[in-house]
Amino acid sequence: MAEITIWRPLHELKKEMDRIFQEFFGRSYFPAERFEIEWAPAVDVSETEDAIIVKADLPGVKPEDIEINIVDNVLTIRGEKKREAEEKKENFYRVERFYGSFMRAIQIPTEVEVDKVKAQYKDGVLKITLPKKPEEKKKVIKVEVEK
Repeated sequence: MAEITIWRPLHELKKEMDRIFQEFFGRSYFPAERFEIEWAPAVDVSETEDAIIVKADLPGVKPEDIEINIVDNVLTIRGEKKREAEEKKENFYRVERFYGSFMRAIQIPTEVEVDKVKAQYKDGVLKITLPKKPEEKKKVIKVEVEK
């Protein structure tokens, strides 16, 4: 039976980026001892008048395996998608689904009310609503015409 090798392009990219940061800055941007990135979920970031909305595709991830943090206007989503129990008689021809640890860090473009952030999880999509601070909401300024 042939051995299956799982190709993880994001993992390879992380290793290469760490090498580049190490050469340039003399340190790793993502310290390997803190966490190992296996994959990164796709995200959409949008804005309404009152909030920043972040949606992340996390199919197969249990809500209790998701951690959300906000520090210095950076939203961090991390967690783990656990591999299903393998059927011993199963021979794989292709393995494309991602498993293992994941992490996404997203710079939030405006100040938010951290104590009012809400996270909802439905059908494999994590939706995070980050209410803007009142002073950060867009102000409409009326242009007056001089006579």
